[in-house]
Amino acid sequence: MILERIDVHPTHTHKGFNLRRGRPFPFSSTLIPGGVNFSIYSSHATACTLVLFEKYSAEPLVEIPFPDEFRIGNVYSMVVFDLDYENLEYGYRFQGEFNPRKGHWFNEQKILCDPYAKILGGRNIWGEQPDWNNPYQYRSRIAFDDFDWESDRPLEIPPEDLVIYELHVRSFTHHPSSRVKHPGTFAGLREKIPYLKELGINAVELMPIFEFDEFENSRSSPITGETLFNYWGYSTVGFFAPKAGYAATGKYGMQGDEFKNLVKELHENGVEVILDVVFNHTAEGNENGPYISFRGIDNQTYYMLTPEGYYFNFSGCGNTLNCNNPIVRNLVLDCLRYWASEYHIDGFRFDLASILGRDPWGAPLANPPLLETLAFDPILAKCKLIAEAWDAGGLYQVGSFPAFGRWAEWNGKYRDCVRQFLKGEGNVGELAQRLQGSPDLYAHSGRSPATSVNFVTCHDGFTLADLVSYNSKHNEANGEDNRDGEDENESWNCGAEGWTDDPNINTLRQRQMRNAIAILLVSQGIPMLLMGDEVGRSQQGNNNTYCHDSDLNWLNWELLESNRDLFRFVKQAIAFRNTHPVLRSPSHLRNQDYIGSGYADITWHGIQAWNADWSTESRTLALMLCGKHAHAGTLRDDYLYVALNSHWHSHNFELPQLPDGQQWHVFANTGCAPPQDSWEPGTEPRLADQSQFLVGDRSVVILIGK
Repeated sequence: MILERIDVHPTHTHKGFNLRRGRPFPFSSTLIPGGVNFSIYSSHATACTLVLFEKYSAEPLVEIPFPDEFRIGNVYSMVVFDLDYENLEYGYRFQGEFNPRKGHWFNEQKILCDPYAKILGGRNIWGEQPDWNNPYQYRSRIAFDDFDWESDRPLEIPPEDLVIYELHVRSFTHHPSSRVKHPGTFAGLREKIPYLKELGINAVELMPIFEFDEFENSRSSPITGETLFNYWGYSTVGFFAPKAGYAATGKYGMQGDEFKNLVKELHENGVEVILDVVFNHTAEGNENGPYISFRGIDNQTYYMLTPEGYYFNFSGCGNTLNCNNPIVRNLVLDCLRYWASEYHIDGFRFDLASILGRDPWGAPLANPPLLETLAFDPILAKCKLIAEAWDAGGLYQVGSFPAFGRWAEWNGKYRDCVRQFLKGEGNVGELAQRLQGSPDLYAHSGRSPATSVNFVTCHDGFTLADLVSYNSKHNEANGEDNRDGEDENESWNCGAEGWTDDPNINTLRQRQMRNAIAILLVSQGIPMLLMGDEVGRSQQGNNNTYCHDSDLNWLNWELLESNRDLFRFVKQAIAFRNTHPVLRSPSHLRNQDYIGSGYADITWHGIQAWNADWSTESRTLALMLCGKHAHAGTLRDDYLYVALNSHWHSHNFELPQLPDGQQWHVFANTGCAPPQDSWEPGTEPRLADQSQFLVGDRSVVILIGK
């Protein structure tokens, strides 16, 4: 006897379409036997209508109101049978009160995108002008989770072992010099995996790849006339959908599979994938913004609103998601679980993460429910969680972000301190903390050195080449009269503003870039490099290139030849870090000898061994790491000595004496011309004079005792 499933039988019809009460969970559209289950939430709507389209059609195929009996609680759910789901797009209309003062923006004339849609169609090719008369720009589609991952899984690299490379998917390969088959796409990035492996990084942090509208606030440049875009993508349209315009196959709706192929191949090559995610606001903007989804579905639930019904703007982008509302909190959790499970993502970096800890009225919470939920979620248990621990509303939480034992932070204090030291400011006391993984910020709360994501440059601000070439920002090309972007850059142009033919200035700039890289890669914590810094990429002094789809952002791969020596230095510095576990301590250094080696795990020196100059006038500092203390004594490593001289004069550094049978060898000396500025790990030449070393002006020296 064959038992037939009852739930494949329709109970209702509408205009020839067979229907049945749906399942409220999961939200979004889900394939079930014989049909598609549609489910969506709204707490304040009075009615909801499902709008179905054939792909690319301007007019709906049918509009199906949800019968009252298909609503349970505040969830509308319905099964529609016998759909050609591969040729289907869908949206919703909601009825309800239009009263902005009360926070309600219902408008049944608007067709709204499913906030849980896994694929979005309608805007499939980057930069292609849309039909602005089309009332439904971004169209929800049904995803097919049939990708063959084979044996792939997230890599779970210990955080202290990471070397992160921050990149923009389009910028990385769109320049003609990249010579990839599909420039500016996930597929193009996939072709460059051998380059990433050669460099030695083991994690890429991708700037936003969720679906966003590059035409948001687009305009013409007052200088060049070119279109200025929402290029960086920090303004999300669909949190569950990879950006079609970043996929060579986006016009076929295959962006999900293309991105999965990228992740899979990066994993095969030992490279983790961290996504830069933007949950602090959406692309719907302020009161004058468009209807895309949340505004018309349940505005009062999804956004932080003033008592008068206006949008709080802690993001600087017009609105702020109400992330500690349980509904929104669940959306964020569902989203991250989806990317972790369906896309095998290894970690997430949260843009303006301090917003996620504000209550509905904007006040910082002592124990933010969302941050706690993410920290203890079982599916995200092995994912890296990295906070940009500040927001545009003035909340700055570096060192005090609510971590629950799980959250790491972009360490803005590290960036500022290292930049100040490179300029020659006397801040060696603070620098010592930053070199140790900022124990002054993290040790008291039991957080490890890997809490600190160390960086000197990132997408937001100067590139490394510009940091040593410009005293001031030059953002005129943005069309905002140079008012945008950070004014306090802690940069120094080394004697001339912008490009120069002066060989002495150019030599100093090259040395300063190497100094920054060397300091970054000998610091405890997680180092992060900015795309192109390893080959001297410049943005011509622009420290806020958020709107440029041009050479200002694209990586020119010809720099790999013209700056081959810099690339070699960075590559060897990464290899050196990866070779020496003493640089990657999972716990804070104690400044003590706790295993009886005769040396503390870290000791501090100056021009005189064992005698650091901690005065505010000091511009010299040296440290020695005892390799016998590596990983609290569970591993064995060599002795490492790092001498830092930001003074404009050379200084003779007295070297600490090594145990019998060991001698100092030089790994790096930024004061030397290439190729003697660094050596391949294992080939370091022995120093002739084991008692002292002349460290040139504005130079860094790294020695290995073996």
